[in-house]
Amino acid sequence: GFKGDTPVTFVRAEFNQAVLGDSSKITVSPEGTAKYNFTSSIELSPDGGITLDDLAHKPLFLTVTEVLPKEKKQKDEKTLTLGQAVVDLLPLLEGEDSFETTVPLHPVQGSPLETPSPGSKQCSLDVKVFVTEPLLTAAQVSASNLLKVTLEAAYSVPESFMPVGPQQNYVVGLQVPSVGEKDYPMVFKNGNLKLGGEREVVPRPKKWPIANILAPGANNIPDAFIVGGPYEEEEGELNHPEDKEFRNQAECIKKRIVWDLESRCYLDPSAVASFQKRIADCRLWPVEITRVPLVAVPKGKPGKLEKTDEETQFSFHGVAYVNMVPLLYPGVKRIRGAFHVHPYLDSTVFEKTKCLFSLFRDTGHHLAHNNKAGGLNSPLSKPVSKNLKEEKAVKDKEIEGRARPGDLQAPSIKSQSSDTPLEGETPLSHNLEGQQYLEAGTYIVLEIQLDKALVPKRMPEELARRVKEMIPPRPPLTRRTGGAQKAVSDYHTQIKSISRAILDEYQRMFGKQVIKVGSDVDSETLEEQKCQLNYELNCSGKYFAFKEQLKHAVVKIVREKYLKTTAFESQEELQTFISELYVFLVDQMHVALNQSMPDDMQGTASTIHTSSEQLRLFAFEAEVNENFEMAAVYYEERLVREPQNLDHWLDYGAFCLLTEDITKAQECFRKALSLNESHIHSLLLCGVLAILLENYEQAEIFFEDATCLEPSSVIAWTLLGLLYEIQNNDIRMEMAFHEAFKQLQARTLQTKQKSAGAVESTEEGVKVEHSFGPWGAVHDSATAMKSEGLTGPSTVLSSLDEFIEESSKAHSGSQEPIMTLQPLEPSLAQKSSNVLLKELTAKKETSKCQDSSAFLRSTPYAIPQPPATIFMETIRFLMKVNAVQFVHRVLAHELLCPQGGPSCEYYLVLAQTHLLKKDFAKTEEYLQQAAQMDYLNPNVWGVKGHLYFLSGDHAEAKACYERTISFVVDASEMHFIFLRLGHIYLEEKELEELTEAEDALSEANALNNYNAEVWAYLALVCLKVGRQLEAEQAYKYTIKLLRLGNEGIIFKATFLCKAYRGGHLTIRLALGGCTNRPFYRIVAAHNKCPRDGRFVEQLGSFDPLPNSNGEKLVALNLNRIRYWIGCGAHLSKPMEKLLGLSGFYPLHPMMITNAERLRRKRAQEALLASQKTESEPGEMEAS
Repeated sequence: GFKGDTPVTFVRAEFNQAVLGDSSKITVSPEGTAKYNFTSSIELSPDGGITLDDLAHKPLFLTVTEVLPKEKKQKDEKTLTLGQAVVDLLPLLEGEDSFETTVPLHPVQGSPLETPSPGSKQCSLDVKVFVTEPLLTAAQVSASNLLKVTLEAAYSVPESFMPVGPQQNYVVGLQVPSVGEKDYPMVFKNGNLKLGGEREVVPRPKKWPIANILAPGANNIPDAFIVGGPYEEEEGELNHPEDKEFRNQAECIKKRIVWDLESRCYLDPSAVASFQKRIADCRLWPVEITRVPLVAVPKGKPGKLEKTDEETQFSFHGVAYVNMVPLLYPGVKRIRGAFHVHPYLDSTVFEKTKCLFSLFRDTGHHLAHNNKAGGLNSPLSKPVSKNLKEEKAVKDKEIEGRARPGDLQAPSIKSQSSDTPLEGETPLSHNLEGQQYLEAGTYIVLEIQLDKALVPKRMPEELARRVKEMIPPRPPLTRRTGGAQKAVSDYHTQIKSISRAILDEYQRMFGKQVIKVGSDVDSETLEEQKCQLNYELNCSGKYFAFKEQLKHAVVKIVREKYLKTTAFESQEELQTFISELYVFLVDQMHVALNQSMPDDMQGTASTIHTSSEQLRLFAFEAEVNENFEMAAVYYEERLVREPQNLDHWLDYGAFCLLTEDITKAQECFRKALSLNESHIHSLLLCGVLAILLENYEQAEIFFEDATCLEPSSVIAWTLLGLLYEIQNNDIRMEMAFHEAFKQLQARTLQTKQKSAGAVESTEEGVKVEHSFGPWGAVHDSATAMKSEGLTGPSTVLSSLDEFIEESSKAHSGSQEPIMTLQPLEPSLAQKSSNVLLKELTAKKETSKCQDSSAFLRSTPYAIPQPPATIFMETIRFLMKVNAVQFVHRVLAHELLCPQGGPSCEYYLVLAQTHLLKKDFAKTEEYLQQAAQMDYLNPNVWGVKGHLYFLSGDHAEAKACYERTISFVVDASEMHFIFLRLGHIYLEEKELEELTEAEDALSEANALNNYNAEVWAYLALVCLKVGRQLEAEQAYKYTIKLLRLGNEGIIFKATFLCKAYRGGHLTIRLALGGCTNRPFYRIVAAHNKCPRDGRFVEQLGSFDPLPNSNGEKLVALNLNRIRYWIGCGAHLSKPMEKLLGLSGFYPLHPMMITNAERLRRKRAQEALLASQKTESEPGEMEAS
């Protein structure tokens, strides 16, 4: 145009360093718009042309150029580049056949667009991209993938890297596996060396790895930013708490090389499979880093140029090992982290990555060749040639961003087959320059991201659906409550009617006198009136009329309540049903009489209501006493009361695990899960039971659902990892354990932060108390405590120093220290508590000015406990639910865990598992090791007391229990420790407070009248106070409730009989028969009577001579033996042995030992006799 006309512009389209075409020259309208209507095309050709991979990592450039007005006498037009726009073609690889976008026009340097007029908008281009047909089908899109690698920076680089002096090109490269033997080289060049002083800003845009971009703003990839993140959430090598300080210094103060480049690689379905297989085979991938000098091209001196090519070499060759395994975790699409840079050594690289050659060394000459001034941004292009003349003939092919797959062929033969390195290479045996990376602590930060996860993860909706399928909701049972309730109501009506008739008869006979409850009444008079009334009812026929009146109501209860309409199969079944029906009818009769009885006739008997928590406690007590039948009754009663409470089902399931009823435990846990499908513990327990039943597929669904519902659950991730270990899935096992460790680390950090906040608030409160305390001014040593060497979360109390000093004075005679503020050496653990308290007080006073934070350990042990590991947390959960079958597998991991190892808690858990199996020897061995590691742990002494109690050594158990309760901090099961200690005291000492004892025992009997031990103690109390009739009744109940095999109750009955001084009977053997054929009667006889056949009752017989089968026959009347023992009879020693061998009475261990010794002695004598008889014929033949 001519000077003064409106601007005239045109657009040039470029792709892959090729100009696609120019638009026509369009005059810009007064509104500032121009319609180019320009169309250009790109020909895709997999065979050596533009491929799908080019579309992935190369954008389309649109350059807007202004045609300047012609000056006078000017022949050629002059142009001015205004700006450049970038179009990302990635949507075409996502299955789209067309898309429209508005891209900003970035001004180039010196363009008028750099200084826009006020109020004007940024220039932009409307672009539409379309293809004649989709490049990929839906199946190809779902099976293919897109790999994005972002190289951010290298921090803490060696000090020899200087920004002044010869220019250097800092290059990082890695190889991406593809189909076949070839790999795709991905190279990042032109790193910017920066001095320290400030941290890199976030978020900051990612840049194209493309050279010769005119507009600075066009370097940025649209909608792609580096956002950073916390160190703890990274997947690299420097994500531990101890690395935080070093990374802060390196990323703020020290030198760094910044790239901020993102390179992409399209992976077709076969490449995805190869990529996944390579990760599984080679967990670590090498990412190489090097430095190459930038060489200027001399003008007109080709000879000099060739010489420079040969002398140019790369230096500072290092390698970072990137763990790519997390990309095989389910649902993981991205890993980002910091990785140490090591010197590149062939042997080390091959050992770790199985990589045979280096990306840079085997093509290093051409890396230098492409780093001349004309091709500073070009990546590697060609392999090393054996013939230098061939190398001169090859034209340099400059490629933007990264090398093509076909460009990098096999490495040089010299480099592969010979130990002698090529000229200019670093010797392979050592790498002095690369060693500087280690000395400086250099690390690179990079991100690897996939468009789709290599291993898909189940969606939470799918997991919830699968759980529902495994646990279908059960329809409620159709209960015929109406008929049953009506039958019971009719029974109540008949009872009330009959009771009124009997009361009328009584009043007719004896008058309408009302007997007040609690008034003095002659019992003989009442008994006489009762006999007269019974006689009158039987003689008049009213008694039989009442029975007929009540019979129909009872029949309705049998049919409607118990649903019994058919005949019974056996007499035993009939008797059992009659007993159950009788109990129910009597209870309902009492209910009806209480309703119909006048208020002034009713007593003040209080009804004892037990809560759900009380029932749970009773069940736990029955578990500890190994009375599993009674414990099941309590658990079932809780379920009957509140069937919709899932905690009741979980407790009952844990009880079933203790009794090894895995099937019923699974039913309980699944019932709990059906009540709340989002309950984490129910899911975990269902998974544990599925593992025990070897149903691993269901277990995986349960655990995965738990991790989806609560991703921060350490136990869920750990159990999932243990399941993968059982399935030999090492990668997923590593993923689960890593996630569990990360969640535990995050929780520990959060706890520390809360503790720090508590410290600050405590210090403020201490200052106020110091100034305005009600007890006057307080010294600094009394308001803040210092602790050195403590690790882990601590409990903070503001004014605890005074409590420590007062407690130490009050407990100066105690055997245990009140609390310990510093970890002690092993030698200090042997010192007395007074010395420890003095030393700790002295340390506290001398260190009062060293730290302003107040710390106190939450445990009083002298030896510091290590922080809990993911496996120990899981062990605690499994022990709580009695999943002992699964604990030993977790204990093995705890032993091998770097953060774990053999600890006091480890040996304590082992001891508890063996104590459940009644393996007392192993239990004692592990408890000794636990005590050696932590002598002041109250749980160790508590479990040791349980060991001695169960093994019968009550003296040692008493000492351990007393030591446990003397600690300041309670053990975890103090309730049962107090119960068993009281049990020992009750056996050893005489009863003094009989009234209080009777009240307590009566209360216990009201709560549970099926406890034989309570009845036994009630009988003893009644004997003490002289109530013989009540004592006899309590005896009868005790003997009635005794069960075979309940050794504790049998011993208690024996102790009770010995305490009963009126007992004068003995159950013994009475000799009968003749000398040649003796036999014994088992009799209950008086002690003073001679053994002449006079006895009270014969209870059995014993034949001492064996029969033809070598058996000695014993006949016992166990019911009568129970009766006489209840009446105070003693057992002779032979009878104790006979009853023990028959299983009725606990057999003393020494009896078994002596019998075994005698049996061995007789067997040895028989063997010697047989050997002697065999040797005699041989001697005779020799003679």
